[in-house]
Amino acid sequence: MKKGRFSVAQIVAILQQQASSWMVTQLVRKHGLSNATFYTWKSKYGGASVAELTRVEHLKEENRYLKQMVADLSLQNQATKEILRKKASVLRR
Repeated sequence: MKKGRFSVAQIVAILQQQASSWMVTQLVRKHGLSNATFYTWKSKYGGASVAELTRVEHLKEENRYLKQMVADLSLQNQATKEILRKKASVLRR
């Protein structure tokens, strides 16, 4: 995933500037953004604090790790069952 120019803290600060009576056109020009980017940020991060957003990012990372762990264990379990099935068929002969 592409790393953006702005950190989450910077995005929240820009959104807070708009909430404190800055005009959107001024903010967009000052920070070199497009209107679409600003409104996308506003819909995604609007009303959230930096602490909340960092917690969400931490939870996403932990979730990704746990999903990978489940996938690895599932693959290992499947391989073990396959080996046991093959050994059982050899013993029956």
